[in-house]
Amino acid sequence: MNSPYGIASIWLQGDAVIKTVAIILFLMSIVSWFVIVLRTWGLARLRKPNQALSDFWHAQSFAEGLHVLGTDRNDNPYRHLAEEGQAALDHHQNHKTDLHGNLPLSDWLTACLKDSIDQSTDKLQRGLAVLASVGSTAPFVGLFGTVWGIYHALVSIGVNGSASIDKIAGPVGEALIMTAFGLVVAIPAVLGYNAINRGNRTVSAKLNRFAHQLHAYFLTGAPPASSKTNGALVKSIRSKAE
Repeated sequence: MNSPYGIASIWLQGDAVIKTVAIILFLMSIVSWFVIVLRTWGLARLRKPNQALSDFWHAQSFAEGLHVLGTDRNDNPYRHLAEEGQAALDHHQNHKTDLHGNLPLSDWLTACLKDSIDQSTDKLQRGLAVLASVGSTAPFVGLFGTVWGIYHALVSIGVNGSASIDKIAGPVGEALIMTAFGLVVAIPAVLGYNAINRGNRTVSAKLNRFAHQLHAYFLTGAPPASSKTNGALVKSIRSKAE
């Protein structure tokens, strides 16, 4: 049974402004939930590489360590970081005559690893601006619909000369629905933003720790050109140390 004061009736009775506000809030909700699901799925996929970080350092060669981290560097910031560090080392060793060849290897590695972390952080942050915008603006969009509904209620009272419930129920209902709709859109966006941002900070902290370990490794044990000679070089360094 259709209620004369239900959402469907309010939609049919609402004017263009109320319908526009409702559509805007609906689109904002769809976009925010899309971002929440997409970014949550991305963080969930990083759990396996997180667990593989400890196994990386138990590998017998750098190539084997990369295999432990995973095969897709585009969706794996840890593998991307390791490969960028190796590429920076090779580039520095093979381009001694370039300007950056005069830089200390430590500084060059630091800059390249930091650039890789910045790239991965930018990927992790994608969509968070949308959630922040939705969370901060949706209540005010709903409030605009609320004000418009109250305005209609006042107009109805002025035209009819009375404040009977049957005359103002529709406009007041519009106002209440718009307020609730704005909160329904904003609250998941704010909670999703906080949860995803917290997960991103955890990944960023692990990336920085991994970069620090890679920096020390490349300075002391990585080969100057190819990772194929990595195992032999590490053994040579260890034998000299002994």
